Amino acid sequence: MPRYDFRCRACGSTFKVSRPMSASDAPATCPEGHDDTVKLLSTVAMTGTAATPRQTGGCCGGGCCS
Repeated sequence: MPRYDFRCRACGSTFKVSRPMSASDAPATCPEGHDDTVKLLSTVAMTGTAATPRQTGGCCGGGCCS
């Protein structure tokens, strides 16, 4: 289930809420009970390995550059 970051405009705290994507735009209440919150833009973390092998040697990866 995705997690969304929110910031409370009343107290300034930042908190996370786990909810389904279908409810991503629903309002959130801060842990202190304030209703004036805004959803923050989050970055996506990608894990795993690259689909193509890393090339080494030279600026273009082929070793032809000096």
